[in-house]
Amino acid sequence: MVRAGSASVAAGPTLAVVAREAGVSVPTASKVVNGREDVAPETRRRVTEALDRLGYVRRPRFDAAKASGLVDLVVHALDSSWSGAVLHGVEEAAYEAGLEVVVSAGPNRTRGDRPHRGWLDRLTARGSSGVLFDLAELSHAQYAWLEHHRIPFVMIDPVHEPPAGVVSVGAADWQGGVSATEHLLGLGHTRIAVIAGPRRRTCSTARVAGYRSALASAGVRRRAGYERYAGFDDRTARLRTHELLDLPEPPTAVFVCSDRMALGTYRALAERGLRVPHDVSVVGFDDLPEARWATPALTTVRRPLGEMAATALRLLVRMAHGERPEGTRTELSTRLVHRSSTAAPRPEPAPGR
Repeated sequence: MVRAGSASVAAGPTLAVVAREAGVSVPTASKVVNGREDVAPETRRRVTEALDRLGYVRRPRFDAAKASGLVDLVVHALDSSWSGAVLHGVEEAAYEAGLEVVVSAGPNRTRGDRPHRGWLDRLTARGSSGVLFDLAELSHAQYAWLEHHRIPFVMIDPVHEPPAGVVSVGAADWQGGVSATEHLLGLGHTRIAVIAGPRRRTCSTARVAGYRSALASAGVRRRAGYERYAGFDDRTARLRTHELLDLPEPPTAVFVCSDRMALGTYRALAERGLRVPHDVSVVGFDDLPEARWATPALTTVRRPLGEMAATALRLLVRMAHGERPEGTRTELSTRLVHRSSTAAPRPEPAPGR
């Protein structure tokens, strides 16, 4: 099983520490932890409060031979096409491995910086073979809880760079940013803007870095105001698009770092009476079903979400049987899918006209 590293994940409090905090003996604290009835109500209350305050958890050692045929998949939302693609990939790989999948939304509820005890208690009780986290933003304490329980886990496209030793699966976002920008350059665009997700997101910085690299390789200067940051949603992308259109020299093409955001860009362009791709070309990222349904169909960079999820499940199965992956980061390739939202830039009007 992969560890998160001593520098990143600290061990939790021992039962002796909890007993001292509650002012009871270790055997008494143990009775409370194990659900014994022969403890006075007031004593039970003090011990329970100390357990929650200190973040104590039982430390059952994971045993692959005794694990159930279950894996947990924790997704950021249940109502998105992204999560649907991830679930499909996990289900296919789980079927091949003879496993069932338990799906829940959100890593788990928290109290302050600590995970809510109930979620991990249920995970431990059902003897899950491990956990897959999709687009999770786990805190230091949450990593510590998982490590403390000694349960294998794999991150699918983590929001931030995970601690050293944590296994994750992602996509070649930098290369995707290069491909999107090179496609627009190849059509003759030089006024190319980018609308990225939040600056602190690992995938955002990688895609913008790819965009910058492609411009530099082509000898095209980066223009002031052409890099905008938004949430990964259509509303904020629409606002950033209007800001770009208000520039003295607006872009003729926009690389938008998610398909959902690209729909916001479509809306902003329509509100200005501009047509895609006649007036402005648009490239998205992800290749979700929305990209095919858009009008015109969206040229986008395909992230292999199903393959990423299936790869994560296979890694988790290996870890549950005591194998250690050769590396902690697995990165699958991206590719440009050319549809109808990009074209050569419209010719500039002749001077004086």
